[in-house]
Parts: sequence; C-alpha cells; structure tokens
Amino acid sequence: MFEGERAVVVGLGVAGASAARVLVAEGASVLATEARPDLAAVAELRADGIEVRAGGHAPEHLDGATLVVVSPGVPPHAPIVAWAAERGLPVWGEMELGARLARVPYLAVTGTNGKTTTTGMLAGCLRAAGIDAVACGNIGNPFPAAARASAEALVVEVSSFQLATQSSFHPTVSVMLNLAPDHLDWHGSFEAYRDAKARVFALQGPGDVHVGNRDDEVAAAVSGAAPCEVRWFTLGVPGPQEAGTAGGRLVAGWSGADLGGITPDTPATRADAAASAVAAHAFGVSDAAIAEALGVFVPQHHRGETVAEVDGVRFVDNSKATNPHATLAAVGDASGVVLIAGGDAKGVDLAPLGSLAPRLAAVVALGASAGEVAAVFEGKVPVRGAGSIEAAVELAFEVAEPGGTVLLAPACASWDMFRDYVERGERFTAAARALHKEDART
Repeated sequence: MFEGERAVVVGLGVAGASAARVLVAEGASVLATEARPDLAAVAELRADGIEVRAGGHAPEHLDGATLVVVSPGVPPHAPIVAWAAERGLPVWGEMELGARLARVPYLAVTGTNGKTTTTGMLAGCLRAAGIDAVACGNIGNPFPAAARASAEALVVEVSSFQLATQSSFHPTVSVMLNLAPDHLDWHGSFEAYRDAKARVFALQGPGDVHVGNRDDEVAAAVSGAAPCEVRWFTLGVPGPQEAGTAGGRLVAGWSGADLGGITPDTPATRADAAASAVAAHAFGVSDAAIAEALGVFVPQHHRGETVAEVDGVRFVDNSKATNPHATLAAVGDASGVVLIAGGDAKGVDLAPLGSLAPRLAAVVALGASAGEVAAVFEGKVPVRGAGSIEAAVELAFEVAEPGGTVLLAPACASWDMFRDYVERGERFTAAARALHKEDART
C-alpha cells in the first residue's frame, strides 16, 4: 500500500517499532528516529530493513520524506512535528496508519479510565458470539499490525494521544467511558484533551453507533454531540437500548435480560461491563454471548487485584490508577482504606482526591507529588510520607486495621520512580507478600 513512500517514524516504543515494521511490510522505505541513545532494539529493527537514528531527532532526518508517523508519546509541540509541518509533510499517528490499513470492521473504546478492561470485555463478548475478534491498540497490540492480520473484527483501545493524530479513524461502534482531567502536560488544557477524545466518533454517521455514559455529566455532554445513533450505559436502572444494574446484577434494557453479576463487583467494573454490553449489542451480539463473556472475564494485572492478605489486611494493586478519577473509582464504595498515592501528577490537580477522606483510614504519600498529596488530606486523614514503595507498604500495614484494605491507587504516573506502572505494581505486590514472610506486625 505504501510502495514508493519514504516514511519517517518518530519514537521507537512498542507502537513506533510496530509502525515501522508495518510500513516496511507495506512497501515503504523507513527511517526511524529515537531520542534514547541506548535503544536495545536497534539491531533487530535494522535487521528488518529499517534505518535507525538513535540519540535524538534532527531536521535532516526528514530529508526525502513523504510521510511522518509519530508515536503516541510524541507531543504535538515537539520540534520534529513542527519541522514536518514546515515542509508540508503529512503527520500521522498509529490510529491513522491502522485506519488506512484496516480491512475489517472495528470498534473503539476511549475514556479517561477503564479502557483496557472494557476493550477486553468487549472483545470477549464478540468471541463468545463466534466472531474472530482481536483486542488491539493502546492495550499493547498495535492497531496497524492487527489491521494487517486475519481477524473478523478488531476492538481498539484508543488514547487521547492516538486520537489527536488521526483523521481517518472510523469505527462501526465507539465507546466513551468517562472524562476527567488527565495528560494535561501533553495536551496543554482539559479542553484540548476533551476534544481529542471526541475525535473517536468524528467520522461516524448513519449506520454507526456511539455508546456514552449517562452518569458522567462531562462525558455525556460530549457523547451527545456524536453525529450518529447514541446509546447509553448507566449504573442505574437502564432504559431501552441501555445497559445498567438492578439488584446488584447487570441488566439489558433492550430485552430485560439478566446479564449476570460482575467480578470484581466494584462501581468501576460494573460501569465497564455495562458499556461493553451496549457496544456488543450494537454490533449484533446476543444477550447469551454477552452474559457468557462477562461472567468469565478476568481483568488484567494492576487493575484492582488483591495480591496479598496479611493478618486480615487485604493488599490491592491498582497501579494503573494514574489520575485522580481512576483513584476515586478504585476506592469506589469501600471504607477503612489506607491509600498509597503520589508520583508524577502530569500537570493534573490532585484536589479531587479530598472527597475520599470519609472512606480512608490513612494515606501514605509517595514520590514527586507527595507534598501535594499530603496537602490534599491535611486535617482530614492521617498522612505519612514514604521514600520508596517498600517503605510505603510497611507504613500502610502499620496503620491498617484488621479487615481493612491497603490500596495502591496512586492518582499519578509512575515515571518519577519506576520504569512504568507495571514495575510499581510488581514492587508493591512483592513488598506486600514479604510482609507475610517476615510477620511484620511483630
């Protein structure tokens, strides 16, 4: 498809490296540039026919280029993006490349929180209906590579970064889970972040469906402007063409069918399941297949899993809660929680966390934003500071009551202290399990 093109791929994370390989497979000559000087994958990429320049981006890297593809982490104000614009070069993101390659229908899931869980649930619903569906996109399986494969349908998790750099992305069904401030350091303002999210349905029209959250005022206002049929999910009793809950069960408003209970039974997981049910139904999946898939679904790691129990205290890893909205959802309707929070706040105000005070027994503040976390809870909840995740676990255990919960839900990114949220969650888990071995209360 890209024979004769000279493509420059900017950034060689998972998405960028995959895009470079896809472009080569589609006939383009590819130069990939990366800021990191010690990228381990250079030899492999060069073996795949990709020219690699590590150690920074330069204007001359664009010489002879006909197309520039930027990785999701490259902000729109990056110099190389400006250089490309000055030369009149098209600048695409991962979603744009995937959309141009897609040969089968695809569904899209976006929102501030819950994207990965909902994407997995929705793909499971389609598979339970006998559809060869693949989850891809921001979930870790890049959309362009999945678009070249042989699946019958794709379920694409799409971030605000990815949506901001596309103009051809046209899902058959789109989902907006929720909206709250996040990634303001990248987008510059909440309005720009919100507008990027709204691009998920920008090209939809007659015959397409957008699924919105009736319970989220900000997200509902955005979803209501979709240029296609809009259906809704809710945690309340559903109306026609909606999914919601009644008596602790997920209910299909279009049929009255009981779609089952949800595990773990938290408000956030119930909302994700309701959104998945509406989207799956819009794609033609039966109630029976939806109930089957949701009944066996297991969330990915670091999204609210209990990783240890010591002296009656549960330790819950929700390291993926990287903004205040996610932390509010992680606490949900629990009480007596000792919250471990802090890290790289990404320019987001942490003040909304203060509403959690009645549900918290204590807070352990961690990382670059520890002072801000402490200020939010000053005079409301006891706060202690920790210099490492291991120390945070020990402090949280000291103040937790039997029957209570120590919750890692940092409301911040992990980059100030860890490689990523996965390392943060793994070290939290290891520290919690070590408490049992050492009988830390004695």
